[in-house]
Amino acid sequence: MRQTEKLHEEDVIFKPNPGPQTDFLASTQQEVLYGGSAGGGKSYSLVADPVRYFNNPNASMLLVRRSTEELRELISVSKQLYPKAVPGIKFMERDKTWVAPSGATLWMSYLDRDDDVMRYQGQAFSWIGFDELTQWPSPYPWNYMRSRLRTTKDSGLPLYMRATSNPGGPGHQWVKKTFIDPNTPNKAFWATDIDSGEVVTWPKGHTRQGEPLFKRRFIPATLFDNPYLADDGMYEANLLSLPEHQRRQLLEGDWDINEGAAFPEFNRKVHVVEPFDIPSSWVKFRACDYGYGSYSGVVWIAISPAEQLIVYREMYVSKVIATDLADMILEAEQEEKIRYGVLDSSLWHNRGDTGPSLAEQMIMKGCRWRPSDRSKGSRVSGKNELHRRLQVDEFTEEPRLVFFENCKNLISQLPALPLDKNNPEDVNTNAEDHLYDALRYGIMTRPRSSLFDFNPSTNSGFQVSDPTFGY
Repeated sequence: MRQTEKLHEEDVIFKPNPGPQTDFLASTQQEVLYGGSAGGGKSYSLVADPVRYFNNPNASMLLVRRSTEELRELISVSKQLYPKAVPGIKFMERDKTWVAPSGATLWMSYLDRDDDVMRYQGQAFSWIGFDELTQWPSPYPWNYMRSRLRTTKDSGLPLYMRATSNPGGPGHQWVKKTFIDPNTPNKAFWATDIDSGEVVTWPKGHTRQGEPLFKRRFIPATLFDNPYLADDGMYEANLLSLPEHQRRQLLEGDWDINEGAAFPEFNRKVHVVEPFDIPSSWVKFRACDYGYGSYSGVVWIAISPAEQLIVYREMYVSKVIATDLADMILEAEQEEKIRYGVLDSSLWHNRGDTGPSLAEQMIMKGCRWRPSDRSKGSRVSGKNELHRRLQVDEFTEEPRLVFFENCKNLISQLPALPLDKNNPEDVNTNAEDHLYDALRYGIMTRPRSSLFDFNPSTNSGFQVSDPTFGY
């Protein structure tokens, strides 16, 4: 904990403010992250959380930091809090362990490298806390320590993992995928796999096979959760003086901003909206970037009368053949009128065979497309158009592009896309960019809410240039 975050000596008995700190201490989900802006009293809350269990003789707890130097700060804060909160509690300096009169223990330790998890092999803890979680570059320590979360006695103790963190740091992306992307802040959700996005379930053969395993929750923190810093104003002034990406991370607690990000203007508060019923009169179209070995990304976009684009649905799947993807798309939009679809133009290429191309196979299933623009310079043009769309229009005071909050993969991937170091006018194509490419194809089709590409003599809502090939 930073020195400036410590409470005054006379306030050392923890008195949480109504709001995020109280929510954190009262959370019942197995894994909770209290994260966001700097100075919100997150570390102090983490130190305070185990106090409730010190009267249980079966409580065996662990609180870790990345390094021993950082650990000293937590130990210092605990020495202010615990003796007043738990009379008779003792701190064993050699073992860095608090021992309560009941026999409950809290071990304060470090976990510098992945191999350090072996120090805890064979141990059992009812509560595990990680302070500044994004300081761990990979999720391995967090996931391994979950295996140490158990109780060997009929103690009635809940099994909890708790963490705090600011945005940024070497582990920013995996922490964001684990806690921020799956659901909106403050709402509990079933734990998901960060690679597949699927809910983690009980394994095959277990009596609860297929049921969700446990819940997680993200609780956002702000500077104003700590009245001692907020009232002073100097700490806020220091954060305001930082470069934009650092200011948005440390003052605003923005998890969607990264140094070197291709689209730093993306702001979840501005560009993500709650789903609403889209009027049937609004134009709708779709765009797709296909890939079997990696991922296929499909986005559905509506156009408001003010020419704002609304990405209202996404599909993100892997290992799906083109014809099956066509069926999935048609099923998703069976109650809608889709004006047109745009697909990666490379899918019209015949690669060493004389049969129909992948695009033609999809069209023959009834899923019609026109080819995307992949001419020289189209990638840069598409990126520039997305920058324009993300800007707030000076007349409507709204962005020209918004996303329904159910488009979780696109909302997660877009702000994380890095710039190409060799060509800063483009994104790094080695990043996860399938949904971005689909979006880029779509916004470059000059979508309009007028009669563009519409045949009023039909009710299909889909007018094609070539009736044979469907584009």
